[in-house]
Formats: sequence, C-alpha cells, structure tokens
Amino acid sequence: MRIGICDDQQIFLATMEHLLQNWENKPPVFCVETFSDGDSLLDAHSKHPYDVIFLDIVMPIFNGMEIAREIRSTDKSVQLIFLTSSPDYAVESYTVRANNYLLKPIQTQALYQVMDELLQEFSMQSKYLTIRGLEAVHHIPIMTIAYIESQGKHLLFSLTDGSMIETSASLYTYETALTRQDGFFRCHRSYIVNIYHIASFTAKDIRMRSGQVIPVSRNMKKEFEALYFSLIFEKAGDRT
Repeated sequence: MRIGICDDQQIFLATMEHLLQNWENKPPVFCVETFSDGDSLLDAHSKHPYDVIFLDIVMPIFNGMEIAREIRSTDKSVQLIFLTSSPDYAVESYTVRANNYLLKPIQTQALYQVMDELLQEFSMQSKYLTIRGLEAVHHIPIMTIAYIESQGKHLLFSLTDGSMIETSASLYTYETALTRQDGFFRCHRSYIVNIYHIASFTAKDIRMRSGQVIPVSRNMKKEFEALYFSLIFEKAGDRT
C-alpha cells in the first residue's frame, strides 16, 4: 500500500507519518511519502501512483480541493482522504469523490479506523463480478459497486468512480452473488447498497458517499442496522 500525504505544515506531516508507521494492521508492503505542496504530490503521483492520498484542504496557492480535481481528471480509483479543521467541506468533498475526511487535530483511533476500512476494501478488490451490460461485458471488483438500482426490467450499477453500468436483469440475479458478508444489503425492493460506501443513515433513508439518498423499507430497517453495526464492530474488534 502506497500512501501520499500533502500538508503545508511540516510538524503535521511528521505526526501523520509517525501515526501511520505505528498502525498495527499495516500490510507487509507499506510506504508513506510526504509533500508540503500540491505540485510535488502531483508529480510523484504521475510517476508512481499512490493507493491512498491524504490532502489538507486549506493550503496556500494550490488548495486540497484543486489538487483533488487535478488528480481525479486522470485517476478515478485512488482513495482520497481530506484533512480539515472544519466539517463544512464535507459536502464539497463529494464533488471529487473523496472517500472520507478527517478533522484536525487528527484522532489516532479515527485515523486507524479509516485505514482499517481501506485495507478491507483493498483485500476485497480481489473479488470480481461479471456484468453483461447493454453494450459490453464488464468484469469489475465488487467493492467498486456503491449501490444497485432497479428500474423496471433494467438495473443500474453505480460505481465509486461515478460511472454507471446498465444491464437487463432483476435484483435477485445479483442478490445471491453480492453477499451480506461482503457488505451488500437489499434495503428496499429497488435497491442493494454497499455498506462500506455509506456516509450516513436515518430511520428512513441512507446517504451514500456520492451524495445519493436511498430509501430504507420499514420492514428492513432492523436487519439493515444490525448488519451495519456488526460490520463496524467487527472492524473495531480487529484493532484490539
């Protein structure tokens, strides 16, 4: 796992690097590189892409949101994590498909939870699903599926890079292939969601990281919450 961190404060960069190097669950192949400006990060990423990039939002000259847009113009798969002292940027972060954001000062356990979630996603990227689309056959990692929506006799697969795949099939066709163990749940007669890409939820609906709001059936609410929290607690248990 290659990680890039961009922040204009050297002390913060040193702290982040120290915390990541002390992450208990870090994989055997692990590299952390730090940058104090966006140009240096973009140059390094273009030569040897990172798997995860931590970006400070408020920086002089070239801020984190601008850097993220530049990265997303050529790289749809890198995991972007924003670093900010204010939650006000959360909504704007959806426009560049950020995977998460951490509030400063960084809380160690919050950072490790984000890293554990990313590691879980990377480990599951070896699982693929073949989808016969209307114009082509797609072979994609299941963790790139954010949610599936049924529209009449067609399904729309919403992917984490913002793209869609349309196919002629029923939700039941894929409900058995995308298991609850992998984080997939049919929360409504027209939707299957990937719990690992949920930003928040209420008693009535789910908000995905993309900003999409998906309804939750009343009779599925308890099962959904039970699965969601069991997966979250399972991750927490892995860190103890």
